Amino acid sequence: MLSEGFGPGYGAPLIFATEIDSDHSDLRPVIEAVSQTEGIAYATPPQISENGQAAIFMAFPKTGYQDKATSDPVHHLRDDVLPRAPGGEGVYVGGPNAGTIDMADDISSRLPLMIAVVIAVSLVLLVALVRSVTIALQAAVMNLLSIGAAYGVLVAVVQWGWLGSALGFPTTMPITTWVPMMIFPVLFGLSMDYEVFLISVVREEYERTGDTRTAVARGIARTAKVITAAAAIMVAVFTTSLLGPDVAVKQGGLGMAVAVLIDATIIRMVLVPAVMELCGKANWWMPGRRTPKVTSAPPSEIAEKARV
Repeated sequence: MLSEGFGPGYGAPLIFATEIDSDHSDLRPVIEAVSQTEGIAYATPPQISENGQAAIFMAFPKTGYQDKATSDPVHHLRDDVLPRAPGGEGVYVGGPNAGTIDMADDISSRLPLMIAVVIAVSLVLLVALVRSVTIALQAAVMNLLSIGAAYGVLVAVVQWGWLGSALGFPTTMPITTWVPMMIFPVLFGLSMDYEVFLISVVREEYERTGDTRTAVARGIARTAKVITAAAAIMVAVFTTSLLGPDVAVKQGGLGMAVAVLIDATIIRMVLVPAVMELCGKANWWMPGRRTPKVTSAPPSEIAEKARV
């Protein structure tokens, strides 16, 4: 991550670049307008290229590059200040601050689309697998709950400082721009894996017995050890990222560890069975679905499966 200190207590500079022609050779009005913008500490004199066709100058914001108080002046400069200043129409704003702000804006604008696509594809695949619209919708909502909880813990630790020093975050800081976007599909995929482990067994039992309560109980009994063991491995792996020096990697590892822990315990072992128990036969709603034929099983086989 970039550090502050490019100026006397200021953040990374904004770099302004423009072509020079005979009509716009004087950049003093532009520099004066930039330096008087709220949130800008000062602007440097322009530097002209050797061929005299381009010029650059820098302006130092009063805050760091991830601070919202820095993004506001950048948008204000681009939208209001430069277009109104004489000769400012062809001036472009770049540098570490502007680049980070642009990336954050692009990610924020595309994140809802990515979330929608991931959920839609997962719903289609789960409906095809378990032949139930209700269960697919339940899975999507439950997965979003675990990911939302992970985002909340990440904000509390990283931005608010709760247990931050104990987890390797010496001070409060913004969440790195790419972290929410990168961890969402990974976490959604892991959560869907656990859902498939559980629901495939529950569906098998329901097709055999025709009773939702029995199917859920046996499904939990047969898959709980597998799900919790797999989740424990993933939590241990993700937690090791907290030992590294990169705070962005730490943020991603913390978010994924928390999400997997919540998903494998509260979501998959408590909420999913409870919701399925409440929905009853509505769990298996599917247009054109036939009622399963109940097949009895010897008592010894039932007892053996309950022990697994």
